[in-house]
Amino acid sequence: MLTPRLTKSELQIMNALWTLGPSSVREIQEALPKDSRLAYTTVQTMVSRLEIKKAVRRLKKVGNAFVFEAQVSRTSAHRRLIDDFLGLFGGRSEPVVAHLVDAGKLTLDDVREAERALRKLAGKDRS
Repeated sequence: MLTPRLTKSELQIMNALWTLGPSSVREIQEALPKDSRLAYTTVQTMVSRLEIKKAVRRLKKVGNAFVFEAQVSRTSAHRRLIDDFLGLFGGRSEPVVAHLVDAGKLTLDDVREAERALRKLAGKDRS
């Protein structure tokens, strides 16, 4: 199943669900950062949209409130974001890596971890 494209606000809601686990709209809203907390009704609308996108699903009803759970993993959502971002560069990672190096945001440890991942991937390709 294709991971849906998520907006920045939808990702905030998904982050709350990934952190909290199954939650009501009120619990999701209260878990959002205080300085940029969305209104309850806004969160409710966005959760409904996420349900339509099949990113979340209703798990059960407790009193008058529905409890929702994530249907999309954090990893798959991040991969979709990164793939979409790289698409802006024609699928090439070089401009992104060059920027990270220039900005001092790519450490030697990051490079070593990437090398380990590439060696592991190369080993899988041989099998």
